[in-house]
Amino acid sequence: MAGIEIDDTTADMLQTLADAAGLPLDAYLAQVADEKRRERALAEGAEIFRRITSDPDTVTAFDAEYGAPAAAQTAPRAA
Repeated sequence: MAGIEIDDTTADMLQTLADAAGLPLDAYLAQVADEKRRERALAEGAEIFRRITSDPDTVTAFDAEYGAPAAAQTAPRAA
């Protein structure tokens, strides 16, 4: 880990995790970084989705262009 300084406890923990994953430490850290990048992209996408779907005009325009979802089929239930 050229140019990176971390305390011994953190280094030991990371090495233990890398060992458990069967990877060298540098490969494990690269994998973790990639997973975190994907998590961030998914969170950003989810936020954009929430923003878009909370705007009724956008939802109406989308439904007009691509069709609204079919109504859910529900089974009658006894009271």
